[in-house]
Amino acid sequence: MKTDQQLNVCEEQVYKRVFNETSKTIFNYIYYKFGNEEKANDAVQEAFVKLWENCAKVAPEKAKSYLYTVANNLYLNVIKAERVRLKYADATLKTTNESPEFIMEENQFKEKLDNALNSLPENQRTTFLLNRIDGKKYAEIAEMEGVSVKAIEKRMHLALKSLREQIDGI
Repeated sequence: MKTDQQLNVCEEQVYKRVFNETSKTIFNYIYYKFGNEEKANDAVQEAFVKLWENCAKVAPEKAKSYLYTVANNLYLNVIKAERVRLKYADATLKTTNESPEFIMEENQFKEKLDNALNSLPENQRTTFLLNRIDGKKYAEIAEMEGVSVKAIEKRMHLALKSLREQIDGI
């Protein structure tokens, strides 16, 4: 039996394990960071395609970090491209299949929390959502973000303080 160090991401069971262990968390990380579910899904899928294409170059123990970096970079490229398109595009009406009542209720429900969360700096919002929604420990978030646990503790403290101030009267 091979150990993880001897295994290669190109081997199906290793790739599958990496996918099962990390895909949901990477999706949530990108979604929380940028706020678009469909595009977060696309970035995660593309990141896994790139992992497969480069499987011989990525050690199993480095796959998670590789995927976070690739997904984040892919999403940043999408944002850059959208800014260019929006600069030259005409404003078009959004259409939806949802009833107006549903949309209104949904918007009212989300508005208070969204306003509070959106007012947070991106790093605080990401830290807060990864911890409170995904249940990630500070050490895991620190690894994802490439910062110290102390930095994550500070971000969380500031996020909670800000949210308490904004949501107090709600």
